[in-house]
Amino acid sequence: MKTMVVLFGRNVSIESSKAADQAMEKLTLPLLVEMELYFSCLIRKAVRFGEDACGTTFTEAGPKLRVGFRPVQTKNCSISALSSPVVPLDDLPLVKPEAFVPKWLKIDYDKRGWSGEFGLV
Repeated sequence: MKTMVVLFGRNVSIESSKAADQAMEKLTLPLLVEMELYFSCLIRKAVRFGEDACGTTFTEAGPKLRVGFRPVQTKNCSISALSSPVVPLDDLPLVKPEAFVPKWLKIDYDKRGWSGEFGLV
């Protein structure tokens, strides 16, 4: 599936694999997908699915797909915390969030579960 959504006034192209489309069809509730842009000592991108996708407003991208973007930050810089599964995060208040919204998102599904990536260019 290929579709487009508007997040913070910016177009985001979404592409899902055939396997992802088939897995979404089997869902009883829409799949939540969050693109997280993490600012700390460095910048990290992550795509979160389902219950791991939290703290954002989701936009309908299809009958079984909701997509959101969440810029976050940590309260202090700790490189060791980056590998920790649980890092306390705060929403990052952006003056112009549209400048940071990804341009594209790709979603896939395989025996390991959901995976995704997004890009800013």
